[in-house]
Amino acid sequence: MAGAAKARLQREREDHHRGNGSSRSGNGSSRSDTSSSGRAYSSAPPSNVGSTGSRGSHQSRAMYDGNRDPTPPGSAGERNPATARPIVDPKNFDLGMAGWSTVRGYDTVSGMPSRPKPSTLGQPCKIGLNTYNVDAMPATPVYQFDVMIGNGVEKRGLIKKVWASKTLKAALGPGYIFDSNKLAWGLKPITREIKATVDLDTENGRQAKPGDDKNKIRVHIRQTNRVRLDVLVAYMEGTISFDNSCLEAINFLDHLLREYPTLKYTQIKRSFFARGQERFLLGSAVEAFKGVYSSMRVVHGGPATKAKLSVNVDVSNGVFWTETTLPVSAVQLTGRRDISDLINTIRGANGEKTPSGQNLKKMRKLHVVAGHRGGNRDQYTIDRFMYGVGARDHKFEKDGKMISVYDYFAQTFNIRLQYPDLPLVKMMKGKMTLLPMECLKIEPNERYPYKLDERQTANMIKFAVTPPPERYQNIQHGLDMLDWGNDPVLKAFGLKISGKKTIVDGRIIAAPIVQFGQGEAKPGTSGRWDLKGKKFLTPNTVPLKSWAITVIPGRRGGKPDKSVVENFVREFVKVYGLHGGRVENKQPAFVLASGDDVGSWVTTAWNAAGNQTQSRPQMLVFILPDKDSVTYGRIKRSAECRYGVVSQCMQYAHVQKCQAQYISNVCMKFNAKLGGTTGRAIGAKSKGPTGLFTVPTCIIGADVSHAAPGAQTPSMAALTMSMDKLAIRYAAACETNGYRVEMITTDNINGLIKPLIQSWVQNVGGGKFPQRIIYFRDGVSEGQYQHVLQQEVADMKALLKTADPNLKIPFVVIVGSKRHHVRFFPEKGGDRNGNALPGTLIETGVTHPFENDFYLCSHAALKGTARPMHYHVLLNEAGMSNEELQTLIYEQCYQYIRATTPVSQHPAIYYAHIASNRAIPHDPRWSGSSDSPAVASRGQSGSQGDRSGSSGPPADVEKLMPMPNQGGIQTSMWYI
Repeated sequence: MAGAAKARLQREREDHHRGNGSSRSGNGSSRSDTSSSGRAYSSAPPSNVGSTGSRGSHQSRAMYDGNRDPTPPGSAGERNPATARPIVDPKNFDLGMAGWSTVRGYDTVSGMPSRPKPSTLGQPCKIGLNTYNVDAMPATPVYQFDVMIGNGVEKRGLIKKVWASKTLKAALGPGYIFDSNKLAWGLKPITREIKATVDLDTENGRQAKPGDDKNKIRVHIRQTNRVRLDVLVAYMEGTISFDNSCLEAINFLDHLLREYPTLKYTQIKRSFFARGQERFLLGSAVEAFKGVYSSMRVVHGGPATKAKLSVNVDVSNGVFWTETTLPVSAVQLTGRRDISDLINTIRGANGEKTPSGQNLKKMRKLHVVAGHRGGNRDQYTIDRFMYGVGARDHKFEKDGKMISVYDYFAQTFNIRLQYPDLPLVKMMKGKMTLLPMECLKIEPNERYPYKLDERQTANMIKFAVTPPPERYQNIQHGLDMLDWGNDPVLKAFGLKISGKKTIVDGRIIAAPIVQFGQGEAKPGTSGRWDLKGKKFLTPNTVPLKSWAITVIPGRRGGKPDKSVVENFVREFVKVYGLHGGRVENKQPAFVLASGDDVGSWVTTAWNAAGNQTQSRPQMLVFILPDKDSVTYGRIKRSAECRYGVVSQCMQYAHVQKCQAQYISNVCMKFNAKLGGTTGRAIGAKSKGPTGLFTVPTCIIGADVSHAAPGAQTPSMAALTMSMDKLAIRYAAACETNGYRVEMITTDNINGLIKPLIQSWVQNVGGGKFPQRIIYFRDGVSEGQYQHVLQQEVADMKALLKTADPNLKIPFVVIVGSKRHHVRFFPEKGGDRNGNALPGTLIETGVTHPFENDFYLCSHAALKGTARPMHYHVLLNEAGMSNEELQTLIYEQCYQYIRATTPVSQHPAIYYAHIASNRAIPHDPRWSGSSDSPAVASRGQSGSQGDRSGSSGPPADVEKLMPMPNQGGIQTSMWYI
């Protein structure tokens, strides 16, 4: 920025700080995911307000008097976004930790590491990113307006109708964009407040009843301030810190980006879906098709410039109801043969629901259209189904006579209903609007908001997983949908976006060697190795003596062949021995389970193993007939929480095949549960007994998983801790963490960390505490980064102080996330599928311009396009260099204990995620059924709320059943 411009910016900022900075901001929330429709765009002034005004013309915020004269720049009347409370919810933006601290009014972050010099690891490479740089921003002033529609609490649909009304268009004029909540922007100032009353009855050609004013909506619009794009430029140039002015500028640009696509496509948050696209049936009345996702962000611009504005564009896979008639959709949803079968299965006495009728609850709030009135296509929203009430059953008064719905449709519309026994559908419009199902239709692009079942999920994976070339073609299709070059809104405001993908300089970190107890593997760029001829790095700590094999018969009564199982056990013992496993008892107790009581199976196995050797069982093996997750969960719950013993489940089909590779894969898990390790990664600087650790280091991983939305199931917190000097083995502890609470509670930090750190001190540190702790946190949004430091890390430090008040262990805190839309497209030198090679590191083009974050692709994707892991360094009290951190993360991905390939995220995070899901059956209320208070439908990690408050059920939840630790299960890898 030129010197004169900087001086002017400084004067204007000083003028703003002398203003009163007041803001009618409410709670700061913003329904900012949709925009209005049906407007023309130009830079013409509003039709009924003054058309002149300098850059500083703006409206006083003192009162809604509508008569205040324009005030000069910097006067007390204009709202100053730099000092006022933000009137936009920044939850959808990538602002970095410092940006979030500013907009939320947190204390200034201290000790947060800044972006270091670029990494010099490995070899350079060129990587294409699915980001597109902004070439030009609006050069003329943009004004921000406060919009109050009704009482400010109206629903989004009503707000959109009012904004698109003829009355408001006439009052405001063309050339404005709206966030569908309370903010609007335009190129011309409004010198006087606009007041209008929109009569929706008149707008829709209806005559309201005398005295009925419910559809008369008052609207107030007033100018608040200019969008400070110059402040955003100064921030990107590094001359000022991030403030609310920057946030408001990014918010405006993001809405500007989405305004025109909203008029053409179906919008779901930041994604857009066109009609007429190729559909993919998922089953049960649900289909999927591809759309486009886009998001504006400030990114590191590379060596030439510190920061740029860039648009991240990606494929968005949407799930929708299939376009069809409502009866056909209901048949598919309930899994019936035809409509007659549907009638027989949902016809309940006295309006009661049947099990099939329960499935129709998913259609509540579904938008449908009715075409029985000829050319009119009336839109309705389903409230509920009138079970047991068909078209012949329900009668109403017409012209003084009672008439059935069936006869009414026949006489009035000449429609003879084919299925009058189908339940009538009650609509949300009107007190008692009832329509026959067969007159209703689901139109395209009606969003399906529910969790997919197993079959639908499997089909969705087939649809969504595409190799990089195909994914990039889909992204290009999305760019064609957005069509920035012909976007009239972007042209009117002067925003230009490059249509060429960003190409950045990356690095490919050299792959380590994987060392075993005997033998080694050199995966190189393949990201693969095998266990042939290799012994585990360390075998089971105690020879396997007391164990049992329990075979579960099939549900149809088929008995497994005992000779097949015995042959498998012999081969298993043999292969485990070849891998270095120590087996003292090569003929474990054999049990053929009977009955349906899973707990008795475990008890019988426990007794059989103990009685055979007169010692405490070390391992219980169960051979199952299928993949029944409920049976699996009950076995784990009983073994771990009743007896404190690890277990291994296998499927009978694999036992029959008895393949060496399968046995080796099971042996890795088997060995880990019994105290051993698989392999160790050794790079150029990680040789020696402690590898990369120059000082004794403890690694902690954390994740919080949440049940499906709406489930009355507590969140699950999981903490893992390394339990050897090389950080290969990890113990895991889990506990319920409130309902949809993301931050791990103080009680859980204390209760879970304390026994783990005591075990580390005793068994790893030789009686001493670690000299460094690296904390990997999974699944939190940027807005919660500071919470991680101020709550979780502060609690850990406080806990350590209770052991020794003088203890000052330096922490390195890193958040890892895969919830992003960034993908790598190598210019050359990718793998055979077109993915980036394992070890590909990106530090520019899509990262934060000033904070320390990077993207690392550490794995080789077998299918689809690899999703890199985003690591953000929040705290670095130990002063570790980025090269050291990046090497440590990448190499330890090769130490994941149950795989012969590097994993996509640091093992501490991966293990925490697995443990949080594996501990679900430990909930006392868990039964495994879909209607259980605690169901196994988790897997959602991520930002769901903070520790200080969450919506839904109360925060006091029942704790998990403890695992008795007589056999040391609490510090074992029981979850693996």
